[in-house]
Amino acid sequence: MAREFQRGHKAKISDLTSGTDLYVGVQIAGPGLTFDISCFGLDANEQLSDDRYFIFFNQPKSPEESIQLLGAQAGDTESFRVTLDRIPANIHKLSFTATLDGAGQMSQVGPGYIRIVAGGEEVVKYAFTGSEFTTERAVMLGDFYLKDVWRFAAVGQGFDGGLDALLKNFGGEVAEEAPAAPAQGAAPSFAPPAQASAPPAFGAPAAPQPPQPAPVFGAPPAPAPQQPMHAAPTIAAPMAPAPQAPAPYGQPPQQPQFGQVPGQGSAPMAPPFGQQPPAAPPFGQQPPQFGQQPPGMQPGMPPGVPQGVPAGGAGLHAALQPYKEAATGQRWTSQNQQLMRVDLTMGGTPVLARQGSMVMYQGKVDFGYKGAGFAGRMVGNATGQEMQLMRCTGRGQVFLAEEGAHLHPIELQGDGICVSAESVLAFDESLQYEVRRIEGHGIPGGALFTMQFQGTGTVVVKTHGVPVVLPVTPTTFADCNAVVAWSAASQVILSSQVRLRRNAYPGHSGETVNLQFRGAPGNFIVVQPYEV
Repeated sequence: MAREFQRGHKAKISDLTSGTDLYVGVQIAGPGLTFDISCFGLDANEQLSDDRYFIFFNQPKSPEESIQLLGAQAGDTESFRVTLDRIPANIHKLSFTATLDGAGQMSQVGPGYIRIVAGGEEVVKYAFTGSEFTTERAVMLGDFYLKDVWRFAAVGQGFDGGLDALLKNFGGEVAEEAPAAPAQGAAPSFAPPAQASAPPAFGAPAAPQPPQPAPVFGAPPAPAPQQPMHAAPTIAAPMAPAPQAPAPYGQPPQQPQFGQVPGQGSAPMAPPFGQQPPAAPPFGQQPPQFGQQPPGMQPGMPPGVPQGVPAGGAGLHAALQPYKEAATGQRWTSQNQQLMRVDLTMGGTPVLARQGSMVMYQGKVDFGYKGAGFAGRMVGNATGQEMQLMRCTGRGQVFLAEEGAHLHPIELQGDGICVSAESVLAFDESLQYEVRRIEGHGIPGGALFTMQFQGTGTVVVKTHGVPVVLPVTPTTFADCNAVVAWSAASQVILSSQVRLRRNAYPGHSGETVNLQFRGAPGNFIVVQPYEV
């Protein structure tokens, strides 16, 4: 079964397949765009020291034919044949690239991929989308590189400039006119190598023989016309009965019970008794909307399931499929209600997060201590819970969580929001923030500390349970221990009342402090069903 790579993933070719005669397919497209897809054969210094190993439309094969350009087939925009055991010793890397021919930029491309096929079966695939790029005109998709043994790396790195600039980057020279192809022929159609005895037909499976031989070269079969290859999931599955609407902000999507196959059942589950969907719109703009299906997900599947799930059958893969990582091409992605993924390769801005909130990371990521300054020490001294931050930098993906709290990404576009310091999990370093103090008798520690965020970026707020968003009116009050966030333009006024608390004890007055919120129409507060 094919392995799906993400940017930065690497593996030995021998761990993917025992074959060395491989098919490499590239799929990339965009409205009104034309692409040149090439392969650079580089030396140990990652330079094109021999221009005969620059394989492109005018030079479709290397001298010994270890690298061949085959053209479009099997749903791929361009394809190559790579015979690893015939590559000369001076070639240490094969870099597969795509460049724009004409106007446009890489952010305009649709979903694409680079994949490796051995013996007609796909063994690895790296998918990408245009949202991962900006104004670049070229992209380095994937590399075969020699490090003791041949390995494959999913690169996905944008590059300014077109094919000429990329050629110069690898140490090549741009001629006045592209050299003509060798006289003996154009890009070869498929045929077995002359020295091969009798391999099976192209794309056909090899005859079963004990022991099983290494897969021979073969391209994958052409895809069914109704489903493009770039959108096909790894596991084929029938369409579910009917897609469900995305859940409103804060409402958890209906997840299948453990062991139950998504999409089965006579009717969708009803919401819990007495629960009503919130009438107020989601506060902040979330990337993506909470409960929304990620791009490229199979239609009809419940929210939260990133790939297709087989309609029946058991096994380890089927059991784990509903919990597979969701990669939407966004900087911040909710994996589920309690787990957030941030892609540091997008945006180029570091992330500040609570120390200890990292549960896993991929790629090359550096974690450093970020002092909270005088304001942070003031928060720590007053509340006993100092806001200690770590700074996450590098190229990779970091997964954040804390004690199973519900996580909500809020994207700011120049506006502001105040968040209780206890409810902040992480935020982009590009945001401006400051600590504010609301003093009052009856508040634990003598004051309530909030962080006000302003600017462009995302802040991740954590709540105990599903929050509710209320509009600010002259009669809006909230318990200071339950309020999570409010719009920065709201005015906060202390309002003391005496009531019998559930946890009142002898000698305790039961006094508590409520916060009254005032502001113009459009302001809001966010309250959680929990008291800190």
